[in-house]
Amino acid sequence: MSIKRIHLGSQGLVVPNIGLGCMGMTQIAGMDVYGQADEKQAIATIHRSLELGGNFLDTADLYGPLQNERLIAKAIKGNRNDYVIATKFGYEIDDSEQLTWNFNGKKDYVKKAVERSLKNLGTDFIDLYYLHRLDPNTPIEETVQAMADLVKEGKVGYIGLSEVSSSTIKKAHAIHPLTAVQTEYSLFERTVEEAGILKTLEELGIGFVAYSPLSRGFFNGEIQSPDDFADDDFRKNIPRFQGDNFYKNIELLKEINQLADAKNVTTSQLAISWVASKGYLPIPGTKRVKYVEENIAGANIQLSSEELERLDSIVPLGTSTGDRYDAANMQGIDQ
Repeated sequence: MSIKRIHLGSQGLVVPNIGLGCMGMTQIAGMDVYGQADEKQAIATIHRSLELGGNFLDTADLYGPLQNERLIAKAIKGNRNDYVIATKFGYEIDDSEQLTWNFNGKKDYVKKAVERSLKNLGTDFIDLYYLHRLDPNTPIEETVQAMADLVKEGKVGYIGLSEVSSSTIKKAHAIHPLTAVQTEYSLFERTVEEAGILKTLEELGIGFVAYSPLSRGFFNGEIQSPDDFADDDFRKNIPRFQGDNFYKNIELLKEINQLADAKNVTTSQLAISWVASKGYLPIPGTKRVKYVEENIAGANIQLSSEELERLDSIVPLGTSTGDRYDAANMQGIDQ
């Protein structure tokens, strides 16, 4: 299987047409994400991804906190230059490695966060460095100027933002060119399209990275009832997986399953192909070799214009599937 490579944005970064989201490989603040993590299995998944050409890893200092970057350091040791590493900062982590749950985009914190990530990743440079969430108490210009300084110092190759509005993107891009913006995007989550953010990115030559292209596991078919989640699974608190939203989404999923069956692919592969077909970069998360193989194959599936139209007719733009976070976490999204 040969993996296609694409330019992410217009600043020179070249990546495979699918990345590996590493969030679920460790806990976040003591909570498992998508089931129990297993370090050995996670490292095997990262290595298998590389064997298939999938060398773009997405992590963040939030994950763990800090443990995810340390796991990646173990996985890439001795082969750092074979990988393209993206990490994020912005959820404040104190000196005792505890999350404060505040956002911090201040200049001094940017410098502190990058040094910590470099150390935890066991590297002297980060390929793509994102602001994870906008700090409402710090002008985006200050944060991006501090990130631009890191590029000048050679500690960071390219910079990006996550979950931000068109207005914020334009202000940031005027300070230093952005390579990528990352936002949740899938057949069940198209707010970034509805808000005109994708149009802004296209106009400015900024790449788009789609996290949770499988709608946090909805498309892998394992969840059939809101009762299928473990007590500590954070998805229990997400409106998309609750009450009427859940059952409405299951009905939509049945139609998508039919199209996948007709094409002889999995529903997950169809969902990934839908994102990739639009020219965006999906970064589905997994910690299992089986799924990284399936996902990479999915990015190389070609969809006809008729198949794309069929998917859009099943879940038209504007379809309400439930918010992607609970009310508290939605507050952290710059809209």
